Amino acid sequence: MTATEDLVRRLRGTVLPAVATPMDAAGVVDTAALRGYAERIAAEPIGGVAVWAHTGRGLYLSEEDRRRVLAVWRETVGRPVVAGVGVPRGAGVVDLAGAVDATVAMAVAAAEGGADAVMVYPLAQLDGDDDAAVELHERVAAVSGLPVVGFFLHGEAGGYPYPPRLVERLLALPSAVGVKLATLDRAMACQDAVRAAGGSGRLVVTGEDRMFGPSLMWGADTALVGIAAARVPLTLAVLDSWRAGEHGRFVRASARLDRFAEATFLAPIEGYVQRMLWAAVWEGLIPEEAAHDPYGPDLPAAERRAVVACLEALAEEDDRAAGTGVVDAREPGVHRDGDDAPALA
Repeated sequence: MTATEDLVRRLRGTVLPAVATPMDAAGVVDTAALRGYAERIAAEPIGGVAVWAHTGRGLYLSEEDRRRVLAVWRETVGRPVVAGVGVPRGAGVVDLAGAVDATVAMAVAAAEGGADAVMVYPLAQLDGDDDAAVELHERVAAVSGLPVVGFFLHGEAGGYPYPPRLVERLLALPSAVGVKLATLDRAMACQDAVRAAGGSGRLVVTGEDRMFGPSLMWGADTALVGIAAARVPLTLAVLDSWRAGEHGRFVRASARLDRFAEATFLAPIEGYVQRMLWAAVWEGLIPEEAAHDPYGPDLPAAERRAVVACLEALAEEDDRAAGTGVVDAREPGVHRDGDDAPALA
């Protein structure tokens, strides 16, 4: 069994949170907060984690910060670590050759840091040139020595729609672990890509935060999602119930996850990173001072209240279902602070 085949076996049917990166308002990574966050995420029954992904602002981090972030997750998580690789924002405007070189260099750094695979950010310059896209993935795998995950990323996040024929070709590569689908709200594009991946034997990875349940019904078998950066159990409940064939539980779990997605993945879409950080503070995963996304849009306070209200409502439902009579049964050491985020006790 090759390393790629073994990774496919290990990851199929699991959730890989696309983890956030705790930092202050100036973009300085809080290593202590990161380590605590990593320990909490690693304690969940996940298949692995994805670092340097969109949720973690991987392309915005400095080379040194990326190295430190990967090191913390590699030390903390005893399961596969997938690293997103592309063109760092610090590289400025580069031509196609420069973009390819930057992506390959980032993949080599991921390999040196102990990543198990890389997820290749799409290069918008390659839209319409499937041969060049395939060559990019081949070169990344050959130079880094790591298996690759294709990444069909919606245009709002800098990607472009992969046609079904490109999905088929990427998954035919010996180094291909699978393809992640993040079409945002393009149901037909997601369905077409899932069908193109069918029969490949590789992973069909959903990154569809707003179409999570449907994407599983369409054929996705694994998840790598930003919505799990804070709400891991909420996400696991949907995938696990679907795979177990417990369709009543799946419908209920999917409806709950959809409510959270509606509060976090909405226009402006780039604001979802900050909203997920607010959710992580509410859960006690990271401290307030490390819950900043300096690279996203400014969001009004009402949006934070909406995220918190959604989480409070879901928690109250959990409490009623458990019959505890306790309004807030979240992690010890965290209490509600009015209509805003929780304060650390």
